[in-house]
Amino acid sequence: MRSLTNPGRFTAALHRVARRRQRESVQRKERVDVRYSVDEKADILAEARSLNIAAAHYVGAVVMAHVHGDLGLPGQRTELDDYIDELTALRREVAMIGHNVNQIAKKVNSGGHPHPGDTAVLAQAEQTVSAVGAAVRHIASAANQAVTVKAA
Repeated sequence: MRSLTNPGRFTAALHRVARRRQRESVQRKERVDVRYSVDEKADILAEARSLNIAAAHYVGAVVMAHVHGDLGLPGQRTELDDYIDELTALRREVAMIGHNVNQIAKKVNSGGHPHPGDTAVLAQAEQTVSAVGAAVRHIASAANQAVTVKAA
């Protein structure tokens, strides 16, 4: 999803649209009036001028891009935000599993006399902690990638 604060990729899409639309058999009759502050209007006009298109075309293209899901608004939650939150929760849960395994290993190691199965339990605990550590690193990497994509 594109951001209004990073219109770089969106710029090319504006120019792919014909400057003048085909005449339709039934002309557009519906109108939406919008009010802008002086600064907002100046920003819109400056951006439209820099793209060499009419301000109305620019505003309409941006609105329709948002309506069709191709453009996100600043501060708006997206599916990517949900994905990042899910990865963060998953990383926390997997890290807690590793913590629990470490607690078990500490308890097994703290006894004065080892039980017959302690060596096998410790070996399994070590493998589990390694697997949990790898899972946390992979989850963190996926979350970082998602955040990088969102920032772009």
